Amino acid sequence: MRQSRSLVLAVTLMALVVHFGVGASTAQSVALTGAGGSFPGPLYAKWIQVYAAERGVRLVYHQVGSGEGLRLLVDRAVDFGGIDAIPTRDQLAHASGPLVFVPIVAGAVVPVYAVQDLSHGLAFTGPVLADIFLGKITQWDDKRLVDLNPQAKLPAKPIEVIHRSDDSGATAIWTNYLSKVSTEWRERVGEGSTVQWPVGREARGDQGVADLARRTENSIGYVELAYAFGNRMTFGSVRNKAGQLLAPSLSSTMKALEAALPTIPDDYLTLMTNPDAGFAYPIAGLTYLVVYADQLDPDKGRALTQFLWWATHEGQKHALNFLYAPLPRQLVDRVERTLKTMTVNGQPAFP
Repeated sequence: MRQSRSLVLAVTLMALVVHFGVGASTAQSVALTGAGGSFPGPLYAKWIQVYAAERGVRLVYHQVGSGEGLRLLVDRAVDFGGIDAIPTRDQLAHASGPLVFVPIVAGAVVPVYAVQDLSHGLAFTGPVLADIFLGKITQWDDKRLVDLNPQAKLPAKPIEVIHRSDDSGATAIWTNYLSKVSTEWRERVGEGSTVQWPVGREARGDQGVADLARRTENSIGYVELAYAFGNRMTFGSVRNKAGQLLAPSLSSTMKALEAALPTIPDDYLTLMTNPDAGFAYPIAGLTYLVVYADQLDPDKGRALTQFLWWATHEGQKHALNFLYAPLPRQLVDRVERTLKTMTVNGQPAFP
């Protein structure tokens, strides 16, 4: 049974609080609330520290998953949502006005594992990952894994699969990739921010998957790259569509974003997995902030649009330290035009 939205907020994995401002007259009175995915959490935490020193408006962000964040935004229970997946028509059906989806950064979703005496990166292919999460490859010493990793001492132990339990953008990216590389996955499971997993244990949020994977011997799961580094987890390389075995990194994520640029639509919503480009990591995606195009509260509306401008401009420099790919200049130019269309009660949000 779905938890009530108030309960979800009450038990949220993390509430991020920051002060930033729009001017002396409103700085102490404006408060903004957001909710959404944990995918960009490490970067948002850094932004909180930096922005708090510069401005004076209270902001709270609840990491409740992409789907719940979007639901709360559509219901105007929060001022902005954070998502990493393409919304469905049903999710948007009850919106009371047009929404704006603002791309923030791109990140890599990586296979993480905890196998005793195995601390170096294993090699995977898309079909092998699909068969692990289908429950077809059940042992770490399976011949397909051994053939990919002839130097590794893979144990004769069962593989413990771990996946997300919540409505997750990371799951949308992961399952979109598996659907592209495995016909059986596409036909049996499909893709989306929630799916019916054939096997495995579940945990909530990127941090929840990371924590459970670390505690579970012989486990494998998937998290955003920043969480893998932040939790000192071992993660694998994945062979891309061009046949290159690539470790997830800032460079290979940036290559994936570059490959996606020509096909990013007007609303920016895209899944950019498995690009046909050299040196591009194949399991990567954009994260977005979602807001109503017309804001009803003048102070909040101006505060929100100014924060979005900062996030897509000055804030981008902090992405590099957390291995998120910043927005390329040509995409920032497009976002600028989009932000300038936002209004407050029908009037331009920017002076």
